[in-house]
Amino acid sequence: MAQRWNDLLFAHWPIPVDEMARLLPAGLEVDTFDGYAWVGVVPFWMDQVRTRAVGERCITVPGTATFCELNLRTYVRSQITNLRGAYFFSLDAASALAVIGARTLFHLPYFLASMNLQMDSDGTVEYSSKRLLTGRSVRFKARYRGLGQVAGPSRTGTLEHFLTERYSLFTRHAGQVQVGHIHHLPWPLEAAEAEISINELPAAHGIALPDRPPVLHFARELHVYLWSLREDQKQI
Repeated sequence: MAQRWNDLLFAHWPIPVDEMARLLPAGLEVDTFDGYAWVGVVPFWMDQVRTRAVGERCITVPGTATFCELNLRTYVRSQITNLRGAYFFSLDAASALAVIGARTLFHLPYFLASMNLQMDSDGTVEYSSKRLLTGRSVRFKARYRGLGQVAGPSRTGTLEHFLTERYSLFTRHAGQVQVGHIHHLPWPLEAAEAEISINELPAAHGIALPDRPPVLHFARELHVYLWSLREDQKQI
């Protein structure tokens, strides 16, 4: 599957390792930076969504070509292969077809949401989301923008590299850890500013945020390629 991700805010908070570890499924362990687990809330919108249906022929599925998405994620290592990647607690999306497809094909915890994104003349993104059909209010609302001055790819060993350069995702299905691989160029990160007025996602999934401002980054766009999930196991 090919996608383009646009106007992303990366908002991250440090979380005590033991608090995060209890939320992970068997087979995955917390990946840490500076002695902490990290949780990220990532709002963005995607377009140019295409999937390979037969052979090398890519098709666009009506209703999934352009929509907003909002992720809640942390960073993990496989206890089987030591592969590093992202683990998603939730992925809210404004496309019902995308939610159904992702839950069916990728076994990821997608939720249908009512979402809105508007761009001000100065590049400020006004973003709101409210989860639907769950019987519980899970909302997010923020204003954010990038501050320019892309410095080039983040350096290995830095916090921004740890938080963003992830090329695998994990989920658990039918009692097995599943892994999917992601390909993209390094993130063109900018410094960012954000006013997050409502953020109910972490609490909805048992995560208590610390009383401190988040670490913020912004990216304007990136083309991404995703492969089907497979069982996480060592290759013979």
